[in-house]
Amino acid sequence: MTPTMDTATLIESFADFAKQKNIDRPTMIRILEDVFRTMIKKKYVTDDNFDIIVNADKGDLEIYRIREIVEDDSEDIWDHDKISLSEARKIEPDFEVGEEVTEQIGIEHFGRRAVTTARQTLIQKVKDLEKDVLYQKYKDIVGEIITGEVYQVLSKEVLLIDGEGNEIAIPRSEQIPKDRYRKGENVRAIVHKVEMVNGNPKIILSRTSPVFLERLFEQEVPEVYDGLITIKKAVREPGERAKVAVESYDDRIDPVGACVGMKGSRIHAIVRELQNENIDVINYTENLELFIQRALSPAKITSIKIDKENGRVQVHLKPDQVSLAIGKGGLNIKLASRLVGYEIDVFRELDGQQQEEDVDLDEFSDEVESWVIDELKRIGLDSAKSVLALSKEELVRRTDLEEETVENVLAILRKEFE
Repeated sequence: MTPTMDTATLIESFADFAKQKNIDRPTMIRILEDVFRTMIKKKYVTDDNFDIIVNADKGDLEIYRIREIVEDDSEDIWDHDKISLSEARKIEPDFEVGEEVTEQIGIEHFGRRAVTTARQTLIQKVKDLEKDVLYQKYKDIVGEIITGEVYQVLSKEVLLIDGEGNEIAIPRSEQIPKDRYRKGENVRAIVHKVEMVNGNPKIILSRTSPVFLERLFEQEVPEVYDGLITIKKAVREPGERAKVAVESYDDRIDPVGACVGMKGSRIHAIVRELQNENIDVINYTENLELFIQRALSPAKITSIKIDKENGRVQVHLKPDQVSLAIGKGGLNIKLASRLVGYEIDVFRELDGQQQEEDVDLDEFSDEVESWVIDELKRIGLDSAKSVLALSKEELVRRTDLEEETVENVLAILRKEFE
């Protein structure tokens, strides 16, 4: 069969379109077959007795209908895969009953409308396939760093273009607060998640994920990339501070020193990428007490009491070490708690004389409301000195009390010891 203009144009235009979209030959031929088999089913109900041969390079498509010859008065004559002897002999005069007739069906046999529908279906199928390919490509690299070029800065997200012209996004929640984006600049981030939204793949990147920090260490520290140093856990307050626990399986390697580099050369590159995020690199240990001490550095701890059942740790420090343990805005203690997996409570250590002068909280029931006293007792504070041993910020963090309420309580308790 010499293909009609319709067939040739249809196949060739589809083949060109598929090549542009990087669709491989077997997939392209499968799509073509699927579309034409659908066309056959619409006209003949079934495609069981049809063969389709596609030659995409030549723009050629051949459809063959195969039927078995039966007597003119046979009751099977209406079956889809049967043909009467008289009909068969119109095709070839020497056909006999029981033989198979292979008849070529031209595409024009289906009508112009069917061909137009086929063209639209083919294009749609390639677009759907392209979406699936894009979805799978990014699904396979979730957690990996990629670079994209900024092309639009919106209030809720920044849109980037990857190397193949696909749109990817960094939502505001995944941006470091100090990040500033300019159109045309390259931005690094990790592939955070890939979702299907209304049938289209939505690729979401993140610069705030701890995984981004881990991947940056892999890029900057060869020993981490090679697996000689393992990052056990990383926690971040994006753009402010981070703590990374590292461990080496080779005694000759100092994991902290390797991660920081000569004069901080390795860590500086990471700090710059993260908008001057302050990074503490800590030696990991299975010894929980020692790990908590390292996590709370630079503060020096006097004693530790671990409550594994409730996931809490009481840390006692000298008064001058409390602010170091809590850190600016409570960041040090917050990150240390997340790193060790326990809620850390900080207590000022009082000497014996101070202990004797302490006053029970219930003594203040005429000045402090009972529900406030109950809230303080709930976190283990039952005396005036135990409350005064904590800073205002720490009390607000650990209780459900308002800052103003805490200030009033502290003022009342301090007056008692003046």
